[in-house]
Amino acid sequence: MGKNFSDSVEQALKYIYYDMRQGKGSEGFKLLEEASKAGDGDASCILARCLCGYQYVWEGHHFPEDEKRAVKLYHKSVEQGSALGVLVCMRYGELTPDIEHKMSFANLLEAFGEVMKKAEAGDAFCQYTIANSYFWWDFIRIQGKSKDSFGSQTEYKMYLRENISKCEDLFWKALRGGIYLAANNLNRYYTKGDEDIIAPQPEKAKDIYKIAAQIGYPNLQYVYAKELRQQGEKLEAFEWFKRAASGGEADAWFYLGDIYETGELVSQDNAYARECYEKGMSQSQSAGNKAACANGLGGIYFEGKGVEPDYDKAFKYLSYAYDNGSKWGVFYLGKCCFKGLGTEQDYVKAKVFLDQVDWNSRETWYMLGYIYCRGLGVEEDIKKGVGYLQKAGNLKEAKEELIYYKKTLFGKWVRRN
Repeated sequence: MGKNFSDSVEQALKYIYYDMRQGKGSEGFKLLEEASKAGDGDASCILARCLCGYQYVWEGHHFPEDEKRAVKLYHKSVEQGSALGVLVCMRYGELTPDIEHKMSFANLLEAFGEVMKKAEAGDAFCQYTIANSYFWWDFIRIQGKSKDSFGSQTEYKMYLRENISKCEDLFWKALRGGIYLAANNLNRYYTKGDEDIIAPQPEKAKDIYKIAAQIGYPNLQYVYAKELRQQGEKLEAFEWFKRAASGGEADAWFYLGDIYETGELVSQDNAYARECYEKGMSQSQSAGNKAACANGLGGIYFEGKGVEPDYDKAFKYLSYAYDNGSKWGVFYLGKCCFKGLGTEQDYVKAKVFLDQVDWNSRETWYMLGYIYCRGLGVEEDIKKGVGYLQKAGNLKEAKEELIYYKKTLFGKWVRRN
């Protein structure tokens, strides 16, 4: 038997939380499934968390999300006699009176005490669970208290402050012991405080993600890299993006691709940039990062950076990004539709994309001018079209198109005969 849990659960915790970089999350998931079926309530509890999405487990494990199954497992963990399951089920909002009645403990305080023993013995997951009981005020229900249990508001606030503050040390122990999630709660605790009970201490939040990155969590190495990037520490950020990506944090691949494509910090390498974007597309579960990588690939194939131009691929990738909320590629998409590159020529669609360009793009103004002056997919409006063509400045195509139009003595723009 393991020190605090069964061998299967302790091995699963190692793969899923304590040593994420091994890339053995799926093995941990299988161990939990087998142990849960065999009646291990702790396994059922942790397996349920694995099914609850990125707020509960690292996206890099690529676990399925299944809330209905998770809820059943939380209930099952309580019925199987897991004290951990009682606290986690309560935190998830699923410890109904009926489920609580089925637990094997005399009361919630007894279950709390069982988990506390494991936390004191050094288990990081239990330390995190107990810290959450304090951080989210579950201790009130656990201890059977209420506001009416105190003689005054002052006494009640003193009670709250005394208990809530216990989360701080436990979160730090959990973070250093292998639970990356503790970093996010510590950051919130320090930056926001807790109503008028715990005052914010933003200075203490400064190095949380740096410490977490140094511990080795790939996802928090990525978070720290973004912090450094925002602070202008681009070279150091680049190093942490590399560590994050090598550890399995798929969202870091976009930033590496961008760095190698622009050649800002390294020798420009469009082939490797393309490889980075492809990894981000295939591995990331974040719609935003997948879209960003798709834009990167679309731009590379459109411009022919390190490859022969491939407008079919460019249009496919850029369309994917656009459909997933990114307007970065609207110029390229507009140009594809305008010229029939990688898709059928369609001036109506071209205008839809080009109208969304919100920067000074001479080619965009030329194409819109051409569309309006010639009435392609829109009602002909030579005056409006000429305005766009003039906005395109000395762009060769715009100047050549302007030759076909003139202003009458009455100030009206018309086509030359």
